[in-house]
Amino acid sequence: MSGQDFQTVFERSNGTETVTYSEGIEFYRQLALNYPYVEMKTMGQTDSGEPLHLVLLNTDEKFSFQELKESNKTIFLINNAIHAGESDGVDASMLLIRNLTQNAAQYDLLDSVILAVIPFYNVGGVLNRNGTTRVNQNGPDSYGFRANAQNYDLNRDFIKMDSKNAYAFAEIFHQLQPDLFVDTHVTNGTDHQHVVTVLSTQKDKLGGPLGTLLENKIEPAIFSKMQVKGYDAVVYVNVHGKTPDEGWTQFWDAARYSTGYAALFQTIGMMTENHMLKPYKIRVEAIYDFLLGMSEIAARYGAEIKLKREVARANLLKTDSLAIQWEHDREEFKMISLKGYATSYPESELTGNPILQYDQENPYEKEVPFFNHYKVKRKVGVPEFYIIPQSWQQVIARLKANGVVLTALEKDTTINVEAYRITDFQTVNRPYEGHYLHYNTTVQQNQLLFTFRKGDFLINTRQLAKQYIVETLEPEAQDSFFNWNFFDSILQQKEGFSDYVFEPKARQIFESFSLEEKAVFDSLKKSDSIFSDSNNMQLDWIFKRSAHYEAAHMQYPVYRLFKE
Repeated sequence: MSGQDFQTVFERSNGTETVTYSEGIEFYRQLALNYPYVEMKTMGQTDSGEPLHLVLLNTDEKFSFQELKESNKTIFLINNAIHAGESDGVDASMLLIRNLTQNAAQYDLLDSVILAVIPFYNVGGVLNRNGTTRVNQNGPDSYGFRANAQNYDLNRDFIKMDSKNAYAFAEIFHQLQPDLFVDTHVTNGTDHQHVVTVLSTQKDKLGGPLGTLLENKIEPAIFSKMQVKGYDAVVYVNVHGKTPDEGWTQFWDAARYSTGYAALFQTIGMMTENHMLKPYKIRVEAIYDFLLGMSEIAARYGAEIKLKREVARANLLKTDSLAIQWEHDREEFKMISLKGYATSYPESELTGNPILQYDQENPYEKEVPFFNHYKVKRKVGVPEFYIIPQSWQQVIARLKANGVVLTALEKDTTINVEAYRITDFQTVNRPYEGHYLHYNTTVQQNQLLFTFRKGDFLINTRQLAKQYIVETLEPEAQDSFFNWNFFDSILQQKEGFSDYVFEPKARQIFESFSLEEKAVFDSLKKSDSIFSDSNNMQLDWIFKRSAHYEAAHMQYPVYRLFKE
């Protein structure tokens, strides 16, 4: 094919249309057939029934994952269409890979950088094409739908992994082990003059030399490059339902999100959030410049990024405690320049109520505070091992998919372990991405002599997935498997009693209690009228302190083992 044949749908439509799934995959297939620097791999299935693809650009013409791991080049992974209606990165990536490939001799960055592109992550959403669901968005004329084929928002699925897409992504991510990661989006928040907003991995969570490198070098470098190109990029405007004039707190990229997930494996991540109201042509051209700029940054800082990642991993393997809960620090901030629009609250002709309105004829520029510091709210000691019974197959499958090494016990073994009992938690009132998510979980620690069966799994925490292991297996962590409902069966008591049968036995059990336990019971009867008036509550109090109460109720079935 000639170079002219590689003109994209975006270009042919003069920036009004985005490519379809079949057109995009065929574009990359033909590019790979015609240029030795490009290869397209099929990587697992998606919920749509179509596979997930990965496009690689490497001037060394080496494309096996083993060869990529052995390469000294910086690996830069770009993910597109996680929300399929947000197609800016899809078209920009096609232009980027084509231009770099056809003009490779002009781009020194290719001597030290391998580009990896997921053309369409949310394949089901891309296939669900329409022109109406992005009511706030200015183009393209038609586009995909936000949710995937199972109606999941895939940018909430990186821990719970309810989709085949997430499993395919995990395979790509862990095979590549990218140094830099960009996930392309379009925001539907406040109105302002900026075309490109950027959401970085939270620096404090990334931590240490990597977090410093991100804040002090990579972020300033990309903002500077965008300014040279004529774009005043700004940090993601994390404001909803009000104006941004007073500044804002950095978006917390929890582990459920792509950049938060990447940070668990010491990968520097960014989300681009192009502004919805800017014309589609301008948005795609801007994200093209952003991705090219990040490719140049990958070349410039690649060696330092790799070194800092190695240092971070070495420190991670040695650490004996990790943060599992964070809170933003309102005392620390930096001033940034916001180019906004004047606002007013005129009466809506439809509702009759005041409604926020931006005046694009009245722009302004002002310095506003950006609160980008988070501090540790809670840390936990990291055990030498976690132990998980083989029965918890869904959790085990997700651990394995994320590169966690598990070792099966060769025989039944009794071990003195640290165990958790769930003492409290709250649950959302409405389903969130297919789950009734728990939060504010608390636990009580105790020592337990437990007999594990042959085939149960030991998880040594001295491995590169250490932070992911702690984030998912510590129940108090925000995105733990417990909070995502994978252990909900322990929250239901399976055996009980009938008052008239149990009451005589309860009297005998009560007599065996210590004086302190009896005093607590008597105090409850005196101070709590509801307890005092309820046979069931009093008998249940005794029942749960007897040998008849089932051990599995509220007993978290992942155990911790420390060196003696």
